[in-house]
Amino acid sequence: MNAQQREVVLMDGGMGQELRRRSSRPASPLWSSQVMLDEPDLVTAAHRDFIDAGARVITVNTYSATPQRLARDADPELFEPLHAAALRAADKAREESGQDVRLAGCLPPLVASYRPDLAPEEATCLDSYRRMVEAQAGGVDLFLCETMSLAREARTATIAGAESDLPVWTSFTVDDGDGTRLRSGEPLAEAARDCVAAGAERVLVNCSVPEALTTAMAELGGLGVPFGGYANGFTSVGALQPGGTVDVLESRTDLDPAAYAEHVLRWVEQGATIVGGCCEVGPAHIAAIAERLTAAGYRLVAS
Repeated sequence: MNAQQREVVLMDGGMGQELRRRSSRPASPLWSSQVMLDEPDLVTAAHRDFIDAGARVITVNTYSATPQRLARDADPELFEPLHAAALRAADKAREESGQDVRLAGCLPPLVASYRPDLAPEEATCLDSYRRMVEAQAGGVDLFLCETMSLAREARTATIAGAESDLPVWTSFTVDDGDGTRLRSGEPLAEAARDCVAAGAERVLVNCSVPEALTTAMAELGGLGVPFGGYANGFTSVGALQPGGTVDVLESRTDLDPAAYAEHVLRWVEQGATIVGGCCEVGPAHIAAIAERLTAAGYRLVAS
């Protein structure tokens, strides 16, 4: 199929880091959710900037609003207010944009990113993800299980999302040095295949270095479902600890918008049909991707 016949879904970039750049408040373990309480207009503005850059799927800002993280870092009673505020902010940005945009509900790691060893046992995972699905289902168009570093956690998130009868996209974070394996060491292709069986309509890789995603595309391409990815711009995620903030991580200096778009074009050439950006990837990067894809003859769509 040539480029003129190809459609690509362009997602947004990394909301947490974008909000850190815009916010005047100090970093907190809640990451991007704290701003929902202090500066909610920043969230709407960031969503809108990603849409204006060309994103046609934006993810609601609930990445750190899991029951486990709120119990550890804040107040469990904030669960409902944070989810409601995130849905309002995303919906307002979509409405103001006047564009055909889909809202993705966010089902993230429950305890910590990149730490498969800290994932709760299966029953707890399923219960927590069901709570998040219930809180978001009425305001989103699909569910995105993202930054999954452990096959079991990914599968339970997928099951909970699929119970809503909304489309589910499941995205894994892989070893930065070996894009064929999750950060748990489990084979990516096997984990993705299990999630497809559990209800995932599309599979992706995210929040790993772009080079690892290039390797991962070959693993996802043989599963018979649409696939893609969105990378981060960190040199390494090794310094981040549970309850810590990404301020301890170092950004790469070789991933400006043009350079990042080159990586994304490579994934699309490998068959990816859903692309975007994760941490350190801002609206300018998304705009560069949109420009390159359009110039190459691809059509940007919302589904």
